[in-house]
Amino acid sequence: MRRILLALVSIAALLAFAIQSASAAPPTPPGVSTARTQLAALTVATPHSMDGYSRDLFPHWITEPDGCTSREEVLKRDGTGVTVDADCYPTAGSWHIAYDGTTVTVPSKVQIDHIVPLADAWRSGADNWTTAKRKDFANDLTDPQLIASSVQQNESKGDDDPSQWKPALQSYWCLYSRDWIDDKTVWALTITSDEKTALSSMLDTC
Repeated sequence: MRRILLALVSIAALLAFAIQSASAAPPTPPGVSTARTQLAALTVATPHSMDGYSRDLFPHWITEPDGCTSREEVLKRDGTGVTVDADCYPTAGSWHIAYDGTTVTVPSKVQIDHIVPLADAWRSGADNWTTAKRKDFANDLTDPQLIASSVQQNESKGDDDPSQWKPALQSYWCLYSRDWIDDKTVWALTITSDEKTALSSMLDTC
């Protein structure tokens, strides 16, 4: 009887400190037609100076209402069979990397990419925002702004816009361009002429 009770306690503890997550995805952006309308409405402007820029001006990763950080929320959302410990950090799982079609199974090797990089946002108008607004942008779980990525793909992208970097998997260009356009629209950020041309071309692959 004692062994049974101990087993039940152990199972309860595991249930308390581990969460199984089905594969999900970032919020879906508007369709192609709407994306083209959004792109046409975005303001084309010369990038702002990087003077004064610091990632610290975009506070991330904040604690969400359930006690997990926004980073951990994305890891749970974007993974398959994700288990987390008492601190909400994933201990196991599988993450499909949309940028190149690879799969990562080591949680520590999964990074969270800002679709519109923080530095690009700074050059596009976020330099004039309050720190509070930049924090909201850097932790945006409502719009398609955060996605699980591999170290290789995230570092390859850096702070480039679509005229400078595109996902290795061309079949993802359609969704990536719609994500990017929607984020810039929602946050009223500007684009460059080269960026607009690249986005338009990527929409043509839809």
